[in-house]
Amino acid sequence: LELPAGKVRVKVGGGIAGHNGLRSISSHIGNDYRRVRLGIGHPGIKELVHGHVLSDFAKSDRAWVEALCEAVADNAGLLATGNDSTFQNKVHLGLQAKGFFEKEDGEK
Repeated sequence: LELPAGKVRVKVGGGIAGHNGLRSISSHIGNDYRRVRLGIGHPGIKELVHGHVLSDFAKSDRAWVEALCEAVADNAGLLATGNDSTFQNKVHLGLQAKGFFEKEDGEK
């Protein structure tokens, strides 16, 4: 929710931020595990957050969601070997190559 749509971040440890799934995992194995966060974006209005998080993606989001899932799957092996930064970079570049993010020089 706090990451822009299509962005990926990986980290080890951190808080649970009210997330019951993370609370359950942490209660069983501790807090020192790798987390892959996939951005879904914020709906822009606080009152819409609950429905935004629990709803299906809009049909208009299908292309970037599928591209993100494909890039994550294609590069998941990097997570297994501890190459978190390379994983994040390759996912980003994969989405950028499909036209979902602007390049650093401002070109699409």
